[in-house]
Amino acid sequence: MAIHKSLRLSTSTGGNRSVLKRAERLEKLEKDGRWKRGDKVLGIPKTRVPKVKAKAKKAEKKKDDAAAPAAAPAKK
Repeated sequence: MAIHKSLRLSTSTGGNRSVLKRAERLEKLEKDGRWKRGDKVLGIPKTRVPKVKAKAKKAEKKKDDAAAPAAAPAKK
């Protein structure tokens, strides 16, 4: 018997996260110069979540596909 679609576990996170973890926020704030080591961790300012482009993964697959046909004629 097959598992229903709604009960399956996805292998990826399932989408973009809208919230950063505290460590990720501190890294971003430190990079921007808005927080330095030794400052209080509680009450840190809000940060925007960087947008991730999904097209980068597709570009990598196309590069792999382009390399495969070049190798195929060498097997003769």
